[in-house]
Amino acid sequence: MYINLNADIGESFGAYQIGDDSRLLDVVSSVNIACGFHAGDYRVMHHVVKQAADRGVRIGAHPGYPDLLGFGRRHIDMSADEIYQLMVYQIGALQAVCAVHHTTLYHVKPHGALYNLATKDEQVAHAVAQAIKDVDERLLLVGLANSSLLTAGQNVGLSVVSEVFADRTYTKDGLLTPRGDLNAVITDIATMQEQVRNLVFYDCVEATDGTVIDVKADTICFHGDGDQAYDYARLIRDRLQEEGVRIQASEPNG
Repeated sequence: MYINLNADIGESFGAYQIGDDSRLLDVVSSVNIACGFHAGDYRVMHHVVKQAADRGVRIGAHPGYPDLLGFGRRHIDMSADEIYQLMVYQIGALQAVCAVHHTTLYHVKPHGALYNLATKDEQVAHAVAQAIKDVDERLLLVGLANSSLLTAGQNVGLSVVSEVFADRTYTKDGLLTPRGDLNAVITDIATMQEQVRNLVFYDCVEATDGTVIDVKADTICFHGDGDQAYDYARLIRDRLQEEGVRIQASEPNG
């Protein structure tokens, strides 16, 4: 049994330092790097891509809405065509940085409000998936388990990676609890460990109302902007390895 651990990183920009990218790169098997719209900038992208390449960590693009002030977590009303173009622009930018550092872009995972919208809006999901395919059909699409985003990726012929979360709660519909809700984020480590065990070993997660949802877990996400992201990722990695689970990046078609 194996699982991919991923982290959203490269979210510092200008004079602002966000997250502990260097330490997270030591414990995860893949990373999603901000592309300068919701966070990150051209200097940070270069720095983080080089660090990931040097450590052998798989690199993915993490495109989001053009929303630095809201960290990409606010919905912006955009047409499907605009979302397609937004995705192509950001994926292409990070792909160029990867080329300069003689490494490869492996996957794409939308960020924040764009990710959440694509989980339930079929038009947005298709725009995201089509953009990825048109840039490079070999790229993996990382999306929320059981969501429209994964279906859209499969429909255009992409290999998809089913993502679950250690530090987020779920609604009865299998979506992430909105961040504005009090119980959206899990901070208790025992609760987090129990959720990860259920996801990895039993293919399920308990929603906030007690509903048990069937979930396929290919990769577990840790949010790099969280104060304890490294500590959580390190602990979860150690516990999984103690139980015989290998930590490795996802591969196309399985």
